[in-house]
Amino acid sequence: MEIVYVYTKKRNEFGRQCNFSDRQAELHVDILPDESLTSNFIEKNPVDCGLQCVQEMSEHEINTERYETENRGINHVEGGWPKDVNPQEVEQVMRYRKKVEKDEMYINTIQQLGSVMEHVIKQNNAIDIYEDYFEDLHVSETEEPPSAKTINVFRDPNEVKRTATNLSWYPDGARKLAVAYSNLEFQRSSPDTSMDSYIWDIENPNKPDFTIKPVSPLVTLEYNPKDSHVLVGGCYNGQIAYWDTRKGPSPIEMSPVEHSHRDPVYKVIWLQSKTGTECFSASTDGQVLWWDTRKLGEPTEKLIMDVSKKQDLEKAQGVISLEYEPTIPTKFMVGTEQGCVISCNRKAKTPAEKIVAVYNAHLGPIYSLQRNPFFPKNFLTVGDWTARIWSEDIRESSIMWTKYHMSYMTDGCWSPVRPAVFFTTKMDGTLDVWDFLFKQNDPTLSLQVTDEALHSLRIQDQGRFIATGSHSGTTTLLELSSRLCTMQRNEKALVTSMFERETRREKILESRHREMRLKQRTASGMERHDDEDGDHPAGGDDYEEEDLVARAEKDFYDAIEAEKKSREAKEAKRKEAEAAEANIKENGDEKIDEEKDDENAE
Repeated sequence: MEIVYVYTKKRNEFGRQCNFSDRQAELHVDILPDESLTSNFIEKNPVDCGLQCVQEMSEHEINTERYETENRGINHVEGGWPKDVNPQEVEQVMRYRKKVEKDEMYINTIQQLGSVMEHVIKQNNAIDIYEDYFEDLHVSETEEPPSAKTINVFRDPNEVKRTATNLSWYPDGARKLAVAYSNLEFQRSSPDTSMDSYIWDIENPNKPDFTIKPVSPLVTLEYNPKDSHVLVGGCYNGQIAYWDTRKGPSPIEMSPVEHSHRDPVYKVIWLQSKTGTECFSASTDGQVLWWDTRKLGEPTEKLIMDVSKKQDLEKAQGVISLEYEPTIPTKFMVGTEQGCVISCNRKAKTPAEKIVAVYNAHLGPIYSLQRNPFFPKNFLTVGDWTARIWSEDIRESSIMWTKYHMSYMTDGCWSPVRPAVFFTTKMDGTLDVWDFLFKQNDPTLSLQVTDEALHSLRIQDQGRFIATGSHSGTTTLLELSSRLCTMQRNEKALVTSMFERETRREKILESRHREMRLKQRTASGMERHDDEDGDHPAGGDDYEEEDLVARAEKDFYDAIEAEKKSREAKEAKRKEAEAAEANIKENGDEKIDEEKDDENAE
């Protein structure tokens, strides 16, 4: 049934708007329910109904053209003098100044500015513009979990990619980063491989800020902390060179080949000096050389890393890493290819006395060696599959160490703002952040920076930014969370107690080990005394080592003989058991045969 309602309207009201008004409801149709139709319907229960109250939006993407920026500068020189006045002549300048000071306009201007300047000076006297309003408030400890985010990625702009072997931060703020590029697999390098290294502006990853053009690929590159325009680099061919960015991309001076290293220079460090021009370098040829960049004709000093203290270059250990603390200017440390840390004193009288101590640290080359910035007696070493923390007082063993990782470790460094935090890189492209106050067995934060090996690592002096260099020359810049770059409450005291406790523990173990060796030496001495021949030398470390080796061999062969005898005894028992079983079986068969014969006879 169709419901129709007709609205009537006068012809003269056509075209006007509808005017509605309220009135009482009227019932036009009433359809009563028909229960006979119930069987035709099924109740739907429950009923799911979805509603969307979100505003509909569209998404558009577009690739804009890459925007390249370039920095340019200008030098302002003194000018504005009249043509007849030479600013280099003091008398002419003084005469012109007296003439200007007598001018009425000059006097009126000075008087007008004087009142303004007096008002500003009074303001400064009344208000301390350098006042720190929140000096007494302590920084609240952040509860956020440790994290890091990637800020920028700088890629080697050349077609043939090279390894980023060393990184160095600009000394006046975290604005620039110098990266040394070199292909350490020399035999696989192609003739088209570039030898250039670059300085990057951290805000512009598209184009290097400055290009450094060495005569041989740079393995290491370091900014001068006293002059931000000067850099020193160590080349693959063993030469030392230095650059001044104000004077172009070519080196200012280079060391001659005959007075340089014989192998690649893996580390160069600037020394604390009045002139700010002294540095020293290390190489896998086993030499440490001191230089003055004002005269690179020959090294000012030389030390061969021969632990036998005979200064024999053939027996020298190749140096991979260097450590120098400006607060201890006479001491330095080197990490060798053989896994040893050699502590040296530069001011000793003879070369033999310059090698003070040797620490057997790792199973392979030591890629990183650095003293703790807050506790110089403790230093970090990174090599093979572990990172270790040492105390200068203990040479036998490290006081703390990380677990053995599945991937080889390549570099490491301490945090400059937190004494309990250090960073390590690995061959699988992982950056690990360790916080010994928070966790000792595992890293506090582990980041997969790249899918290839990371070879270099450097943290900025404020501890906020950290840069890593990969095998294909990709340098990744990361920003650390505030927790990782803010000193925690009582952190120095806690780290001090931790280092002292671990040092004390290692000293106790070392003394116990010394006692055991003394007992063994005494016992071996008594055995030698009771020997009838009496031809053995009395004492001596060499003989003690030979005696220990002989005893170890004897114990080894005795153990083998004992094992052989036990196996022979087991074999004999087994054969006896088999023979007994065979006899039992034979006797049983004979008895069965006799019983059968008896039955047949009956």
